[in-house]
Amino acid sequence: MSTDYWYRQHPVVERAIARIEYNYVTGVSERRQQRGNLKDEVYNSGNALLMTYNTLRKTRYMTRYEQLAVTIRQQIEDNIWLVGDRLPSLRESVKSSGLSLMTVLQAYQLLESQGWIVARPQSGYYVAPRIKPFAAAKGGNRLNLSENVEISASIFDVLQACKDPKIIPFGSAFPDPSLLVEPKLAKTLASVARRFAPHSSLVNLPPGNEQLRRNISRRYASQGMHVSPDEIVITAGAMESLSFSLQSVTSPGDWVVIESPAFYGALQAIERLRLKAIAIKTDPKTGIDLDVLEEVAGKYPIKACWLMSRFQNPLCVSMPTENKQRLVEILNENEIVLIEDDVYGELYFDQNPPMPVKAWDKENNFMHCSSFSKCLAPGYRVGWVAAGKHALKIQQLQMTSTVSASIPTQLAIAEYLSQGGYDNHIRRLRRQLEQRQIQMLRAVSEYFPDSVKVNSTRGGYFIWLEFEPPFNAKRLYQLALAKNISIAPGSMFSTSSQFDHAFRLNTSFVWNETQVAAMKTLGSLCRMLLKEYG
Repeated sequence: MSTDYWYRQHPVVERAIARIEYNYVTGVSERRQQRGNLKDEVYNSGNALLMTYNTLRKTRYMTRYEQLAVTIRQQIEDNIWLVGDRLPSLRESVKSSGLSLMTVLQAYQLLESQGWIVARPQSGYYVAPRIKPFAAAKGGNRLNLSENVEISASIFDVLQACKDPKIIPFGSAFPDPSLLVEPKLAKTLASVARRFAPHSSLVNLPPGNEQLRRNISRRYASQGMHVSPDEIVITAGAMESLSFSLQSVTSPGDWVVIESPAFYGALQAIERLRLKAIAIKTDPKTGIDLDVLEEVAGKYPIKACWLMSRFQNPLCVSMPTENKQRLVEILNENEIVLIEDDVYGELYFDQNPPMPVKAWDKENNFMHCSSFSKCLAPGYRVGWVAAGKHALKIQQLQMTSTVSASIPTQLAIAEYLSQGGYDNHIRRLRRQLEQRQIQMLRAVSEYFPDSVKVNSTRGGYFIWLEFEPPFNAKRLYQLALAKNISIAPGSMFSTSSQFDHAFRLNTSFVWNETQVAAMKTLGSLCRMLLKEYG
């Protein structure tokens, strides 16, 4: 029988194939001993790319693309290709193997479907992490009404701890600063500062720098969305845009829908504006429970709904398209204004990003808030709101409070975007965040108890972890902090105690021995607490 291309590449394997076939045909009684000898012979050849004896047996009667897939899988198992390594391109594999492009493509697609490799747009195929499957996170209670929202002071303790350079900042809400070092932007800001004219302070008052608003409008257009520069208001970061949006459509005592768990910034804003909150369960796979939303919308005079539809913080969920469309219908039917917090929207890992809910806003009644703080320049504090029909009200609120976002930083970002360097930066950032998320998930898989439930999404830089009650994440936070490790306990993201058994980790920081040691420590602390709770 003829042998396939990779068998011919080494005479030891060729002989092994012949012996295996002989054993099967003749049924020689010494089969077992011969197989053992063949194993040794293949391993001792010194060629790490050769398949083991068992793999040879399995692949002999497979299709060519299946055989190639098994070969590559064996190489991954033997650590020839490590997690995150880029595999040879399709053309390189065609050239080295002598197989057709379609055969190689089928092999790669088979490995991708089996979770061994991942495809990255315009980059190639990479070795995926070897992660055991996690049980899905459960989320919280169906509904929680709070007429007096009071947030925990522990939020500030967690944020303060992350400022200490000795602390491993897994509890931080901000991406690794080293990811956002963009020398070109710094040079642009220096140039703008030298050229800054006094009249710029007047020209760039709300709604903000015109060129920056046009550039943001073009980025919406690149996603197939029509957002006029006239409805965009530049703010001092996303938190300001979200706060102004909430103020523009509510008065003290009004009801507002939020997710559960929710970004603590939403809880802070609701507390400060003396609003009432309806916290609706957010499913780890589909987002806010629309059945519950529809039910409460018919019972309460709700003025606004604040949520994240893409890469939600902290639960790490992106709403499916059909859910977004139904959400729009419910909100429009009940005259509820959507305030969409989308600060992580640019940080998607897949080729086609999920669309924000704003894309289905035909009434121009929804407000879409974002910023450059999570993807380009956190210290510049430049955000915006695509406010639709509410744009003028937002400008009025801004003029009576902060007046405007920093004008030099507006000018610098506007010029930087016009120069065309942003897309390259953001593509590089997405790749790095994806790789670091994979490394973190692999560490959880390796070092944490098997009972952990994990939620992650194809974007952003957080993962959400849960253990069964009575596990206490606040206790874990205290124990970890004593060892110079911070986490974000679930109690930060709710006005109730329903997430005390959960916590959020930041996956964006550079992966090194210190990070690995910190994850081992967290895993050990989790085991210790689980043992205490019986």
